Amino acid sequence: MGRLLLALQFLTRLPVRAPWPGSPGERAAAVPFYPLVGLLLGLLLAALHGTLGATDPGVQAALLLAAWVLLTGALHLDGLADTVDAWVGGQGDRARTLAIMKDSRTGPMGATALGVVLLAKFAALQALLGAGSWGAVVLAPVAGRALLVAVLLWLPYVRPGGLGAELAGHLPRETARVAVGVAAAALLLAGFAGLWMLVAATAVFLGARAALLSRLGGTTGDTAGALCEIGEAAVLLAAAMAL
Repeated sequence: MGRLLLALQFLTRLPVRAPWPGSPGERAAAVPFYPLVGLLLGLLLAALHGTLGATDPGVQAALLLAAWVLLTGALHLDGLADTVDAWVGGQGDRARTLAIMKDSRTGPMGATALGVVLLAKFAALQALLGAGSWGAVVLAPVAGRALLVAVLLWLPYVRPGGLGAELAGHLPRETARVAVGVAAAALLLAGFAGLWMLVAATAVFLGARAALLSRLGGTTGDTAGALCEIGEAAVLLAAAMAL
């Protein structure tokens, strides 16, 4: 339970405090719980959907998306903006890309990426809620956080020191593999749409992995956050297109 609370404290803005500060090993041991945190986020979104009743699907989509951002504190959206700014501004150069990624300011390309991803999520949510397919809404945060675990499992961390390197270095790899596998199986609970969600998440991961290895030789915290956001948008769009 302590590891789950630590994962909740790190990934959400829920009023949760872990019962201990946690050693590097304990913080890394919380990583396999990330998809479970995603499930909790999805269930909270489903509960909000239930309270809204027969409200217009577009209004519901806007409210759910706002709640989604607030619950996570825009943690991964920040990583998305930093990654896109660095990817474009880095012009193919590894050192320049990593240097720009450290800049906390958001440039026009990062802001554009935020708008595109949020718009994609909104459109998919509107379609899914209009069709009464709220199961995909529950599972999308699971997929996004499973991608975080997959990044730490199958990509080297390129910045020495810091939290990301600590998590990667102490990660319980076998437990993490099980967590990713369980999350993948959970997507299939959504039936045909779930199959396409799994395909979309896998394609996003493989494409991002190839690009990150080519440009950076691995991942950073920002690129992991970007992958989470892009993965969530992709699985929502896949579910909406499978309606």
